[in-house]
Amino acid sequence: MALNNSISSTIPASLSSAHHLQSKSPSLFTAKAFKKPKRLSLFFSAMGSFLSSQKPKKIQEADKGNYASISDEEWKQRLSKEQYYVCRQKGTEGAFTGEYWNTKTPGTYHCVCCDTPLFESTTKFDSGTGWPSYYQPIGNNVKSKLDLSIIFMPRQEVNCAACDSHLGHVFDDGPPQTGKRYCINSASLKLKPK
Repeated sequence: MALNNSISSTIPASLSSAHHLQSKSPSLFTAKAFKKPKRLSLFFSAMGSFLSSQKPKKIQEADKGNYASISDEEWKQRLSKEQYYVCRQKGTEGAFTGEYWNTKTPGTYHCVCCDTPLFESTTKFDSGTGWPSYYQPIGNNVKSKLDLSIIFMPRQEVNCAACDSHLGHVFDDGPPQTGKRYCINSASLKLKPK
């Protein structure tokens, strides 16, 4: 009975009627549920240990090297004409023209400028737009910022977090996993098959 009194004292008066408690969930509010607190404690302790032992897949984060010191002339030497236009001048390749818009090869898509892993092929989906589309980047390797380059059409530009290479744009009309559609230029990517 002492146990029931201590439980009742922690329940607000508006909820303390026996009928109300039993109608909600009788097993939660009976003394029987509180008789073996050690079992509950062990259960939650074991669950916590189990969950903390589940290590997430190692994510290769962007190596923020000194890419800002690379001159335009150096970038022109390192990249093809189209890659330079897309990545360093924030250009856009034509729809349905890029190397990866319809590729189904399993692997990881890396930044063509600095080799940072950006997207897994498992997050790629057919958006019908003619550009490779992904619903999630790898870790924090992609950053976004407001793009006001088209009047009356604000967008979120996405860039490589390591070298600031222009990748494309992100929109809020993606699949249910994240609701995001990262619409990326093939010219900014390099696929490393698995």
